Amino acid sequence: MSEEIIQYHTQGTCCQVMQVKIEDNKIIDAEFFGGCNGNLKGIKSLIKGMNIDDVIEKLQGITCGPKPTSCPDQLAKCLIEYKNKVTSNIK
Repeated sequence: MSEEIIQYHTQGTCCQVMQVKIEDNKIIDAEFFGGCNGNLKGIKSLIKGMNIDDVIEKLQGITCGPKPTSCPDQLAKCLIEYKNKVTSNIK
């Protein structure tokens, strides 16, 4: 499988855009534009090399203060959208 770079425009977070590089169903890199620099560097470091299903499982549903979402939750949504696109292209 070839490397893919996906871009996701977030909703309800300080980070406005996420760019994730995926190869063989694993995250090989990620960039976050806007948001809490230190926290997003930490997320990037933790998810590199992880299977996208594992990232979704760990991050989906995390909230930030009173907000109904967070940067980790938006990353999970990004990956779910990617998986749905890949699955629909296979059919």
